[in-house]
This record gives sequence, C-alpha cells and structure tokens, in this order.
Amino acid sequence: MTDVELIAACRQGSSRAQKLLYERFAGLMLSVCLRYLRRREDAEEALIVGFTKVFRALDQYRHEGSFEGWIRRIVVNEALGMLRRKEPLHMAIDDLTYDVPATAAEAESQLNAADMLALLADLPAGYRTVFNLYALEGYTHPEIGELLGISEGTSKSQLSKARGMLQRRLAVASAQARPASTSSPKELYATGRY
Repeated sequence: MTDVELIAACRQGSSRAQKLLYERFAGLMLSVCLRYLRRREDAEEALIVGFTKVFRALDQYRHEGSFEGWIRRIVVNEALGMLRRKEPLHMAIDDLTYDVPATAAEAESQLNAADMLALLADLPAGYRTVFNLYALEGYTHPEIGELLGISEGTSKSQLSKARGMLQRRLAVASAQARPASTSSPKELYATGRY
C-alpha cells in the first residue's frame, strides 16, 4: 500500500491502516526521539503522543513534501516538548576541559554508529538539541531559535560548542580504540607516526 492509499484509508478510520502506518514509521521515529531524550521510556512516550497527534491531524496533511517529513516534524516537536518538561533545556555552558585538542574527522572512522550516537546522547541537553535540529534534522538557526525560544546567535553558539565537545570526545574515544604502539619514539619519528 502506498503512502497516499494509506493516508486515505486512515482518514476513513481504518484501524488496520492506522496500524500499518504506525508500523511503517514507528522505528524510524523512535530513533529520532531517542536522539533528543536520554531515557527510552520518555522517547517511547513522545513517540506514542506524537503518533496520536499525527492521526488527529491527518486531515491537515496536504501532500506537499514528504509524508515522512511531515510525521517527523510532529514527532520532533513532541520530543522537544517532552525534553522541556523532563530535562532543563537551559543552554549548557561547557565547563569541562579536556587536554585533547579538537581533531579532524578521521577519529570518526574508528568508531561505529552506536558509539557516535552514545557520544551525542551524552552531550548536555542544550548542545544535543541544537546539534540534532541543525545537523541531523536540517533546521536553520532562525527555525531552531523559534522552536526553542532562543536567539539565532545562541543557536549558532550552542552548535559550535556541541561540535567542539563532540570533536574532543571523538579524539578521546578514538585514542582509546587505537591499539597501543610498541614502537620506540625513535622508530615512530623515523616513520612519521609520532
């Protein structure tokens, strides 16, 4: 069944179509919720409430843009609402210091997707939220500002701080993932691996 057929059946009140629509998009939308909310229970609650809103607003969908994108927007808004209720969304201040400088993207190649998501989930709420909205959802800084009730400059600042913190954490994780070298400093220098 295509999305258009599924939407039409849902609008007619078909519980089978509603179940199919939920099953088609729930996994993807749960992963979206998990990027904003640390606890799985909160993410699942946001998902369920989000889908309730999707079903109630289905008559408002105008087939402009992708249906998945329309659902995602509703679910993201619900996850943000839950985040505001559950976790203070004050914009975090990076008071942690690391001795590891920010590195290039090569550190990412040594980590799998689950490790990357864990690093992202560990960011302070403000950093994580702005990073998700900008880098993963494709929102602009003015849109983020409007969604979160912050200025465009604060959004840009939070994104910059989130990237810096992620780069430092990637460098630490990458260094821990690398096998320890048994070469002497002289051998490392001779080979350029110092």
